[in-house]
Amino acid sequence: MSMQPKKMSVWTLAIMTVAAVCSLRGLPMMAKEGTEMFFFLGFSILLFLLPASLVAAELGSAFSQKKGGVYTWVGAAFGNKWGFTAIWLQWIQNVVWYPSVLAFAAAALAYLIGQPDLANSGIYTGSVIIVFYWIATFISLKGSNFASKVTSIGTIVGTILPGVLIIVLGIFWYLGDNPNHMFDVTKTATGSMMHARFMPHLTDLSSLAFLGGIILLFAGVEVHAVHASDLENPRTQFPRAIFLAAIIILLLFVLGSASLAIMIPNEEIDLNQGLMQAFLISLDHFNLHWLVAPLGLFIAFGAFAGVMSWITGPSRGLLETAQEGEIPPLLAKTNKNGVQQNILLIQGVIVTILSSLYFFMDNVSVAFFLLSAMTITLYLVMYMLMYATGIKLRYTQPDLPRAYKVPGGKMGMNTIAGVGLFGVLFAFTVSFVPPSQLPIGNPTLYVALVTSGFVIFCGLPLLIQAFKKPSWKQNKQTS
Repeated sequence: MSMQPKKMSVWTLAIMTVAAVCSLRGLPMMAKEGTEMFFFLGFSILLFLLPASLVAAELGSAFSQKKGGVYTWVGAAFGNKWGFTAIWLQWIQNVVWYPSVLAFAAAALAYLIGQPDLANSGIYTGSVIIVFYWIATFISLKGSNFASKVTSIGTIVGTILPGVLIIVLGIFWYLGDNPNHMFDVTKTATGSMMHARFMPHLTDLSSLAFLGGIILLFAGVEVHAVHASDLENPRTQFPRAIFLAAIIILLLFVLGSASLAIMIPNEEIDLNQGLMQAFLISLDHFNLHWLVAPLGLFIAFGAFAGVMSWITGPSRGLLETAQEGEIPPLLAKTNKNGVQQNILLIQGVIVTILSSLYFFMDNVSVAFFLLSAMTITLYLVMYMLMYATGIKLRYTQPDLPRAYKVPGGKMGMNTIAGVGLFGVLFAFTVSFVPPSQLPIGNPTLYVALVTSGFVIFCGLPLLIQAFKKPSWKQNKQTS
């Protein structure tokens, strides 16, 4: 008698979702919002995380037997051209995202070697990003076994432990006789005074520019939606898993970013090294300064592991499109370990070019946020396609087997996907606005760079499709 595969538990799926979404690098960005962080977190969870999770769960369960992820989902609704565009955007936003993650690692590494001022150096930061990324690429080319070990250890040592520690330090700081900077009156980069408030000053869109970057912290939940069909009862258990994950993520983000906001004056919070700033201040205060250097190592390792966890995933989806003939066969080539070597090498070249931005920009935080803004504009278009797919397939393929369905019939899907679509459209719009919280310098140049990146990276898949040839479709190659 054959053994039935063991079903996944609600807790397991919730933790997998937390691991995919949660990142300490976003804590300084939220802390810089002060008390307004609660608005941004509520917006991100209600108008992004929950709708994205539920719609992706339905699509993931409907196409769980097929490879390709969003390529398959969107392609079923709008054809392979738009399916390819969706998987391309999921891949390329990740490529743009890598430099900002590794900039966080570079800042932590500066504290390890006892030279925190290096974190403000664009040349140092850009160089570390490029070296770290190519090391991660060469490890990935060796296959998934070693990479998965690096990822699992790095997540525990470099994300979970430092996250818990900064929260504990923040609680002790708050309970002690120490200054609480969260409610300070601060000066923005434009020179205006900012009072503590729970709602942003909505007359100026520049004060909402961080919204896109904060939403980016919750992106990626669709990666684990394919596991909905692995639950015993997807219809009831999947929403429970997502709500549980949302609560854990909310607690980690709120308590972690609040710890930073309490300990560091707002105008001194650096997007790149804010977490290490908080550790330095609090550990000095509690006579635990010796922990700063090892924490720098752990956090840098955690960020590196985060890159390792993503470096082959989205590119694997792009490999599927190469083997389907959507892109030139050169990109379908794999090495003896079955790894998509040409895609990874091209990916590395793009990361290297983007990382060179740090060499030319005076403020490392501005370069960090510029890449984050470029990333979110690309990723949100993919989510727009995903929401539109969820709605359309309810009408064009109503009998498609779905282990999990967004409740409420067509009206339920229209409402949930519509709310999500509104959230991403709004965040997409403000992502092009220079933030008032940073010394951007030339706003026109900032908008031009974000817009140029968006146009180039969104235009490329359409250009590739325009020149697609029937001869591109082939079987997998091996070197």
